[in-house]
Amino acid sequence: MTKAGATIEAGGREVRVSSPDRVIFPSTERTPQITKLQVVEYYVAVGEGILRALRERPTTLERWPKGVHEGMTLSTREGHKGEAFYQKRVPKGAPDYLETARIEFPSGRHADEICPTELAVVAWCAHMGTITFHPWPVRGSDVDHPDELRIDLDPQEGTDFGEAQRVAAEARGLLGELGLRGFPKTSGGRGIHIYVRIEPRWSFTEVRHAAIAFGRELSRRMPDLVTTKWWKEERGERVFVDYNQNARDRTIASPYSIRAKPGAPVSAPVLWDELPEVAPEDFTVASMPARFAAVGDHFVEIDDTVHSLEPLLEMYERDEEGDMPYPPDYPKMPGEPKRVQPSRDRDRKQAE
Repeated sequence: MTKAGATIEAGGREVRVSSPDRVIFPSTERTPQITKLQVVEYYVAVGEGILRALRERPTTLERWPKGVHEGMTLSTREGHKGEAFYQKRVPKGAPDYLETARIEFPSGRHADEICPTELAVVAWCAHMGTITFHPWPVRGSDVDHPDELRIDLDPQEGTDFGEAQRVAAEARGLLGELGLRGFPKTSGGRGIHIYVRIEPRWSFTEVRHAAIAFGRELSRRMPDLVTTKWWKEERGERVFVDYNQNARDRTIASPYSIRAKPGAPVSAPVLWDELPEVAPEDFTVASMPARFAAVGDHFVEIDDTVHSLEPLLEMYERDEEGDMPYPPDYPKMPGEPKRVQPSRDRDRKQAE
């Protein structure tokens, strides 16, 4: 290795890493500093797991080419410009072995996104400053029919990972009642994600409806702790089941993805029985390779059983509440209720 570059073997290919000594994560009281080369080495070390999560999936890249340092910001999809950004289209200089898949956004526009088929692609993306991988819940062969239901348990202000753990335990029971097998992981932050492999025969709209039904049932069972309210002013100190993560063009950080937070935490697959005992800070770039070498990928069986969404779609149809709001950047969707913040709607009515 030289300061100009290094080479690393990834899945039988040699991948060059420029500026290998660049500090991507500064050291903290609990964790050492992480360089660019160490980020690439991390993804190679968990290669079987990260490739299972990304294989043949159109993937948005969250790139922090200058590293994750205090004061740096991430450009938002609403247009705010920061030092980091989401890359939806293939970066320039991509290797010839990199494959793509064309996806369509709610606006009707489209893009050719990276569609990883081998570990060298992941390593190359990391060399390009990718910290987090955001795969679509579809395969490149059929980009309109998701094969994953993603349940996002997002603690709101006043709640934390402990509340998400309690909700996840209830979610596990509900999944069992529905005959569904869920695979949990930490988000890399305060939340918990649960994945369910489904048959790829439903639209994004239908999968989103299934997530709404699941969240509503959780909120009925735990009304003081769970909410599906889209507007933050209505959520209170509860765990929000973010059903819109199943809408077209909404993605979740993949299993094993690094998160852009101090200490380089990662989104870690866990067993249901260990979930009550873990903490998000247990899983970092520094610690995960040893865990992976010892226990392997806890998502290894996710493709073994493919489920039907019919039970959840039947629940949705029986529910008189109907659909819920989409994110603000979406066009008005069929069947969607009025997309107005409740407090503003009240003020408008009073003014009339």
